[in-house]
Amino acid sequence: MLEFLLKPWHLIVLAAASQLNGEQQRAIEYLQAENSVLREKLGKSRILLNDDQRRRLALKGNILGRKALSEIATIVMPDTILRWHRQLVAMKWDYRERRKSTGGRPRTEAEIVDLIVQMTTKNPTWGYDRIEGALKNLDYTISDTTVGNILKKNGIEPAPECKRKTTWKTFLKAHWEVMEAADFTSVEVWT
Repeated sequence: MLEFLLKPWHLIVLAAASQLNGEQQRAIEYLQAENSVLREKLGKSRILLNDDQRRRLALKGNILGRKALSEIATIVMPDTILRWHRQLVAMKWDYRERRKSTGGRPRTEAEIVDLIVQMTTKNPTWGYDRIEGALKNLDYTISDTTVGNILKKNGIEPAPECKRKTTWKTFLKAHWEVMEAADFTSVEVWT
């Protein structure tokens, strides 16, 4: 059997490691005391963490493991920290960035949206069905529900609401041509 000979530099390394370990232990004890003081100061209120803070705790907590976390963790339960880590791992292998968006309807073209808004502002008494019919005359197939959604998105109220708020000035402006033509087409009847 080989005999192990203790060399002088072995003793120096052992002393340095022991000193470093003691310093680390004192730092851990201080941080634990600081955490407990902060926890006492907060009381029973819940600590709200942002995503970056949760990520950092999850990464460091997973390295420690459940047993060490149960002794050290003060602001969050060990199971919560490990759950956050599982979610991080699941998100890493989710491949969201590789997915193609194949579901859902295509968006309505900007040209049609502008046309709908323009029609509504020029004809405030028109309803969704009337706008849909006018678009159909221009060879655009779109439903009245889509017209309503587009108008809501642009902050324009539905036609019944517009009718209640139509002023005389708006009404006269919208029907001026018809009233003007009615004046020139009067026919006198002799009986």
